[in-house]
Amino acid sequence: MAAAVALVLSLGGCGDAPENQSTVEDTSMTSIEKVIRTEEEWREILPPDKYRVLREKGTERAFTGEYDDHWEDGVYICYACDLPLFDSRTKFHSGSGWPSFWQPIAPEAVEEHRDDSLGMSRTEITCARCDGHLGHVFNDGPEPTGLRYCMNSASLKFVPR
Repeated sequence: MAAAVALVLSLGGCGDAPENQSTVEDTSMTSIEKVIRTEEEWREILPPDKYRVLREKGTERAFTGEYDDHWEDGVYICYACDLPLFDSRTKFHSGSGWPSFWQPIAPEAVEEHRDDSLGMSRTEITCARCDGHLGHVFNDGPEPTGLRYCMNSASLKFVPR
């Protein structure tokens, strides 16, 4: 990716002093240290709507999230732990009512889990650092990946480039 970015995000623990820093442009996340908190701690840290999505695997109603129709240039980070997750350059209009991306900022940034809830088989996407629920990935996205990472705005924070 082209220019260096002034924004620096820690790849260490949530809220810890940044020992191992990386710019948003650096997508090499070889080692992501897990953030471990009790559910009580997460309840104290997260607003109720964010807690419901990130910790209880909830979802926001379609077309209600702040990032569905958001097209500013920057990076979407995990609301709970600030891990860079998606670049705005991979965002596309899916018409689904949720912010959609054709790939994560780095493969290591997200984890996939089988989700058989609601009577269907899907692939859940969680944050690789804090295990927060982000959304699901589907095989109906655009090229070059053919994937649609359908994320909840409540799980994300936007950082302008």
